[in-house]
Formats: sequence, C-alpha cells, structure tokens
Amino acid sequence: METPLVIQKFASESDYAPLKSLKDVEFALWTETVKIWRVGFPVTLSALFQFLTITSTSIYAGHLGDIQLSSVSVYQGVISAIYFHMLFGMSSALVTLCGQAFGAGKIQSTCIYVQRSWIILTATCIILLPIHVYATPILKLLGQEEKIAKLAGRYSIQVIPYMFSCAIAFPIQAFLQAQCKVRVITCIAFVVLVIQNGLLYIFINVVGWGTTGLAMVTNIMGWVYAVSLVIYTIGWCEEEWIGFSWKAFRDLWAFAKLSLASSVMSCLEQWYGTCILLLVGQLDNPVIDIGSYSICYNVQGWHSMLLLGIGAAISIRVSNTLGMSHPRAAKYSFCVTIFQSLLLGILFMTIIFLTKENLAIIFTNSKEMIQAVADLAYLLGVTMVLNSASYVMSGVAVGSGWQVMVGYINLACYYIIGLPIGVFLGFKQHLGIKGLWGGTMCGRILQTLSLFLIIMKTNWSNEVEQTAHRMQIWSINNIHLDVMENVT
Repeated sequence: METPLVIQKFASESDYAPLKSLKDVEFALWTETVKIWRVGFPVTLSALFQFLTITSTSIYAGHLGDIQLSSVSVYQGVISAIYFHMLFGMSSALVTLCGQAFGAGKIQSTCIYVQRSWIILTATCIILLPIHVYATPILKLLGQEEKIAKLAGRYSIQVIPYMFSCAIAFPIQAFLQAQCKVRVITCIAFVVLVIQNGLLYIFINVVGWGTTGLAMVTNIMGWVYAVSLVIYTIGWCEEEWIGFSWKAFRDLWAFAKLSLASSVMSCLEQWYGTCILLLVGQLDNPVIDIGSYSICYNVQGWHSMLLLGIGAAISIRVSNTLGMSHPRAAKYSFCVTIFQSLLLGILFMTIIFLTKENLAIIFTNSKEMIQAVADLAYLLGVTMVLNSASYVMSGVAVGSGWQVMVGYINLACYYIIGLPIGVFLGFKQHLGIKGLWGGTMCGRILQTLSLFLIIMKTNWSNEVEQTAHRMQIWSINNIHLDVMENVT
C-alpha cells in the first residue's frame, strides 16, 4: 500500500526508494539521523530533566539518612511504580493513535483522544488510591523492614496529589510529542527542575521539614508541570486544539479497554524491577542492599532518560511514517536508531566501569553504601547496553501498536524465565543482590532477542494497511469534526 491515507498539507516527504548503492545507504542514514535526533534530542532533555526532578528527591533523602533514602526508594520503586507505569502504559495507546493520526493528516482527531485519556487515567488514579492509603501494611506483607515500610507508607499518603498530576500530564505530553512539538516540553521540564531544587533546599535545609518537605515539593512541581502543558496546548496550539467536547465521554469503555491493553507492555516490563526491589528487601542487609540498588537504579535512570527520548523519537517516527504509508521509512528509521543507540550504550558502560568507585558519592556519605554500589557497577554497565537495544525496540512496538503482543513476550521472558533465575541465584546460590540482578539480565536478553527477530521479519507494507484500518475504525467511532459541538 503506497498511497497515503489522506493528503497531508504538512508533510511533503515521500518514502525511500530501495537501497541499491552506498550513496542510497548514506542518504537514508543521514536523513533518518536528522529526523530522529530532531525529535529525540529535545525529548531526551525533557525526560532527563523530569528524571532529575525525581533523582533530586532521592539525593535529598539520602542526605537525611539511610532509612530515609531506603524508604523513599521503596516508595519510588514499589508504590510509585505501580501507578506511574500503569498510567504511562495506558497513555501509550494515545502515543500510537496520535502519532498515526498525525501521519495520516487527522491531527484534530487527537483532541478527543486526549480528553478521553484524561477521564480514564483520572478514574484509574481513584481506583488506585487504596494502594497509597494502605502502603505500610502492603509493604510489610511483602516482607519489607518495619521502619522502612512505616516511613514509606507515610510518604506515600503525602504524595497522592502527584499521582493525579500524572493523569493530566501524560496524555497532553503524548499529544504534543505526536506533532513533534517537543521543545516546549523541554523548556517546561527544565524550569520545573530548577524551581524544584530551590524549593527542596528551602524546605529541607532551611525549614527542616524532612520527608514531608520532599512530598510537598513533589506535589507542587507535579501540578506545575501538568498545568503548564495544558495552558500551552490550549493557548498556543489553536490549529490542533479544537476545544473541549462532550464527545470525549462517548465510547469510554472501548477506549479504556484499548488503554488497559496498551499498559500491559509497560507494566510487565517496569514492574519486573519492582519485584526485584521487593526481593532485595528480604536479603540479610536490607538497608544497604535497597540503598545500593536504588542508587544504581537512579544512575541507570540517567541513561534510561536518554533512551526514553530515543524510544519516543522512534515511536513517533514509526507511527508517523505508517500513517503516511511509508513502509521503507519505518524500517530504515529502526535500523539507524538501533545502531546509534547501541553505540551510546557501549559509551555509557565504559564510563561506568571507569568511575565505579565514585558513583554513589552524590547520593550518600556512607562508605559502606559507596562500596556496595561499586560492587554492582559491572552489572550496571552491561544492563545499560541491553537497555539501549530494548528501549528502541519497545519504541517501535508502541509506534506500530504492538503493545499487547510485546506484553506477552515480557510476561514470558521476565516472569516465567528471568524472575525464577534471579530468585535461584540470589537466594539458593547465596549470590544476593548480584544474583537477583543477574536473573533480570537473563530476562532482558531473551526479550531483546525476541523483539529483534520480530522486527526484522515484519512486513512493513502490511503494517501500513493495519494502520489505515485502525485510523478508519477510530475515526468512524469517535470523530465527526464537521458537526462537533464544542463546550468551550
């Protein structure tokens, strides 16, 4: 299928011809590199700034004490991971629909998608409230030490408003990214990071509010970020944002099922790390083990934010090209991106190996914690290379709408194979946290190989046809722009 779904007034590019010479390869390599990094670099910066806002909380918690660091880390790795990745995964349905609709020239249809996503994600937050309220008994039941569980549970209740801010931020962020309007997201994220660190210094070092101060700053800045994105969209995206409509309340159940199905991939992948964190809490020295693992997780997160930007860029690129009926562009963009991402992964691994003795200094003054992190550095470095491939392939999956299929792959690779290996190595072979982490790496390797084989065997022309079918279904069921009745 080589005919575009619609005639796009904003897209003048055409699909690539078959590569027959080195010159053709160089042209495709350079063109896709420019297109990927034009989106990927700003998204990477915004993701890094957003992650640093979370890391800042961990840094201040670490300087309050080891118990505070471990408690906040347990909250971020368990309670926060439950809702954060569920909401983020549900919004991945919006990434697919908005990206493909933009490529097909139906960008105004995405306004209804965003509003439906707001409703569904907010309802999901309400359903998840008991997890925050009863976090302490839940963590105790899961085997966490009483002091850690008690402080983590109190902190969990204090940051409930932040969860609801994510329900607003994620859909509008996907809406803007689908149109490649990523610079404004970067600017807002940077301002939020600067303000947050100023508030953290005041609330912690000047006023002395401890973990309560951490929670207050988290709530404030979460809503500042979400509201800023909404204000920009309504005020400056006049051609794309057509206003609020009662039509957003139609077909909510169908959209909810699509969102929940899309969350499977993200949840199964990210909750895997939560399971490992819970198992780490049952080792002989939980304070040091959880703290060292969380520090490695934060360091890994800096690299992951770069990968998240690359993954978002490839998902946007793939979804747009499929919407424009350009199968070769989708294929070539994957090949270029995976190559460059692996090079970055090797670079980061090398840096970790060279600086392993100093990784934990910014997080803690504890010599025992610093040494524990240094002992895990080799696992951290190899994980970065594996993540470099996995994030790109997950981005292709989101752009193509394969979330459910990848969810089954994640279930098999992580929970049926990787997790049992980690438990065996960690507890039966007495390798502790290194064994648990080694099991996760086995699952990641298998998942990466599976996705690579699937992508290499994909018929992208068939994917174009499926995209056309998807756009037809959702356009018929959801949007009739010529008769839309706005409420604003």
